[in-house]
Amino acid sequence: MALPENFLWGGATAANQCEGAYNEGGRGLSTVDVIPYGPDRFPVMRGEMKMLDCDAAHSYPAHQAIDMYHHYKEDIKLFAEMGFKCYRLSIAWTRILPNGDDDTPNEEGLAFYDSLFDECRKYGIEPLVTICHFDTPIALIKKYGGWKDRRMIDAYLKYCAAIFARYKGKVKYWLTFNEINMLLHLPFMGAGILFEPGEDPAEVKYRAAHYEIVASAKAVRLAHEMMPGAMVGCMLAAGQFYPRTCSPADVWAALEADRDNYFFIDAQARGAYPVWAKKRMEKAGIRLDCTPEDEADMQAGTVDFISFSYYSSRCVTTDKELLAKESAAGNAVFESVRNPYLKTSDWGWAIDPEGLRTTMNSLYDRYQKPLFIVENGLGANDAVEPDGSIHDGYRIEYMRAHIRELIKAVDEDGLPVLGYTMWGPIDLVSASTGEMKKRYGFIYVDKDNAGNGTLARSRKDSFYWYKQVIATNGADLGD
Repeated sequence: MALPENFLWGGATAANQCEGAYNEGGRGLSTVDVIPYGPDRFPVMRGEMKMLDCDAAHSYPAHQAIDMYHHYKEDIKLFAEMGFKCYRLSIAWTRILPNGDDDTPNEEGLAFYDSLFDECRKYGIEPLVTICHFDTPIALIKKYGGWKDRRMIDAYLKYCAAIFARYKGKVKYWLTFNEINMLLHLPFMGAGILFEPGEDPAEVKYRAAHYEIVASAKAVRLAHEMMPGAMVGCMLAAGQFYPRTCSPADVWAALEADRDNYFFIDAQARGAYPVWAKKRMEKAGIRLDCTPEDEADMQAGTVDFISFSYYSSRCVTTDKELLAKESAAGNAVFESVRNPYLKTSDWGWAIDPEGLRTTMNSLYDRYQKPLFIVENGLGANDAVEPDGSIHDGYRIEYMRAHIRELIKAVDEDGLPVLGYTMWGPIDLVSASTGEMKKRYGFIYVDKDNAGNGTLARSRKDSFYWYKQVIATNGADLGD
């Protein structure tokens, strides 16, 4: 077993799913603040239903979330008790620039993260910061139409400059955009996009993608200039696509699905769009608004490492009968058919530990850059026993199987991996469904889907298990 001694074990959260305090500390309104709980959630996230403010007819889980804004010292202390070496978090853009492009940063917001990073450093925890995690300022959607507009690049860079200047001595590891490929699936959540009548949705999404890719490249260069020694990565929602059958048509469909997923990372890691993507967009009549300056910026701003989330693999087929009877309803974001060889989670997501190793090898074969697993976890229903204990052996089983495959990827395949920050070390609001009952954490938070609860924190069985995993650098998985 050969994980490096400096391997970054830890956990990952997002400001919009845990901080709450959406209207405190000078913070401006952001996309997640107006994404409601309930049947309108996905139409809003897809950009099909316009909602740029809050109303009395809906509830908005992100407004309070788990109130980490007021509990972060308690929460980081619990992370430290588990032995975290790294904590991945995101900065809320509108805490720093309430309108998204303000000339003067909001001092109260800057000071909040100063204190949070100091708390991490107190326990020897390395922050890994996502600059933009599903977090487009509402003011910029009203002003520019979100990432549809090239002017978003300058707004993003103004935000980057503010946080790089403030935190250059406190943060070494950065990610430019969370799950950047999600823009194609949930364009409002991913990029603040609302579709107007007469617009070609595909062109709108790919043009917005181009602006984010250029912004990412320029942010990488800015980070290196302002913070020598900093490492900046990209981040995608990963998961290998398998052909459902060995039909050549299914094999091709799986290859095409993987390409669609890697489109953004191809550009961020290699500094140019792949030939297949250029040809496909040409045939579809999609114009990217890609200038020679953009191409130069992309080439000069490639990322230092590849980070990704992995929850499950996916399965595709061109067989209409299989499509009709085996459609997997669990993941509402990525289309997939059921894989008959895999069990599923409470929410219908395929559980495929070996798929993590396959995905890691595919990524490294493609890019030859260090990898960082920044999300992996199990959303499940947890029951609190009368004595307050929470026996989540199913979570331990899931994590153990995935970490075992991570170790194989390092020890047997020789892949360079910087670290592993599991998703949701503390229960938080689900990004997809807005639920609290879909729990990922090692730490339970007393809150339900309706917003009721004390917000009290308590340790699950998995808390103690993960503590042992970190203490032994993965040597003791509690088999």
